Amino acid sequence: MIRRISALLLLLLLPVVAFAEEAVTTFTLDNGMEVVVIEDHRAPVVTHMVWYKTGSADEPVGASGVAHFLEHLLFKATDTLESGEFSATVAANGGSDNAFTSYDYTAYFQRIAADRLELMMQMESDRMNNLRLTDADIETERQVILEERNQRTENNPNALAREQFRAALYQNHRYGVPIIGWKHEMEELSMDDVLGFYDLYYSPNNAILVVAGDVYPDEVQALAEKYYGVIPAEANLPRRERPSEPPQRAERRITFVDPRVSQPYMTRSYLAPERDPGAQTEAAALVYLAELLGGSSFTSALGTALQFETQTAVFTGAGYGGSSLDTSSFGISAAPAEGVTLSEVEAAVDDVIAEFLDAPIDPDRLESIRTQLRASEIYAKDDVAGLARRYGAALSQSLTVEDVQAWPEVLQSVTEEDIKAVARKVLNKDQAVTGWVVPSAEDAI
Repeated sequence: MIRRISALLLLLLLPVVAFAEEAVTTFTLDNGMEVVVIEDHRAPVVTHMVWYKTGSADEPVGASGVAHFLEHLLFKATDTLESGEFSATVAANGGSDNAFTSYDYTAYFQRIAADRLELMMQMESDRMNNLRLTDADIETERQVILEERNQRTENNPNALAREQFRAALYQNHRYGVPIIGWKHEMEELSMDDVLGFYDLYYSPNNAILVVAGDVYPDEVQALAEKYYGVIPAEANLPRRERPSEPPQRAERRITFVDPRVSQPYMTRSYLAPERDPGAQTEAAALVYLAELLGGSSFTSALGTALQFETQTAVFTGAGYGGSSLDTSSFGISAAPAEGVTLSEVEAAVDDVIAEFLDAPIDPDRLESIRTQLRASEIYAKDDVAGLARRYGAALSQSLTVEDVQAWPEVLQSVTEEDIKAVARKVLNKDQAVTGWVVPSAEDAI
């Protein structure tokens, strides 16, 4: 009982607790490399990350997958390190490392004891400028990424379906191309493709260094200037301009058939605004909209109406990804209950959305979501590596440190009018793709 009372008191107190900003220092090296330092001296550990402001959406047409391919190849040899020596050195020093590629960025990170930071900068700056690849590296790693695609996409009907739906949603923008690449283009990636991408984009004036943990800004700056500051800027770095989506004038529909599908379902993705510098209110309202429509099965509009009141669906959901350089998406989904067709569950989803747009939002439910988001933002500050990712991703997608720090308060200031306005703007089937995923054509009814 005492524990329950304490938890209740914490939730009641959260709305009046001010958000404490992280100790963040920023500066820019002479060669254009941005640096973010997040101080947290509670443990002698540091997260060291380098974010390149280039991802799969920046790839040349016809070379899809080259950003992710290069991410793999960066663990090969450099002028001073043998292939595989980078990760082996990190592990030998008690740390861990990895990398990841998204549509808008590619990032490399190490989590290690704070007194090993200089070693990390020495090695990471080395592979920024001194990668040495062989034909054998290209052939071997190409097979690795093709097998990764086989495991994650080709062998997963839901992943294949999502790939098709996204390609239909983004018909002109490179967000419609999978991050890992189209298989037929991955098979043709060459040394020239990789080195052209590396030489142009893996440059200090296209990179953000984020160091978080038991560090001091002046120490980080001295090390950054020593190791990264000596790398020349890329004079020919292009402006980050991408093709935009033309106005969508009609609903798009796809039926994806695969005998491996065990549970038919419908999904719909709408084009939706992203978080922009100094303009994050619509994105924050969409976070609330996702929770209100399809967050918890027990409290959301779709969950209560379709899973409990009418038992039309066995699953419902909604989601929004606001972290995006360009136009993002808002999605809903539902899986019909036994004896219910996809047509019937889709009609029921549309009825719930129409009712949501017309009816007022329960103020208690709105306040509950507001409190949950406040708690989530407060607890997130305890994850130093997570903060490093938050700032790195944001700055890679055109946001600023001020935008990141303002986000919790922007979330708290969302009103019912904000939510309804963005719902009416986004929930338009003429700017969406509706997909059915079924095991056979006979199930598409």
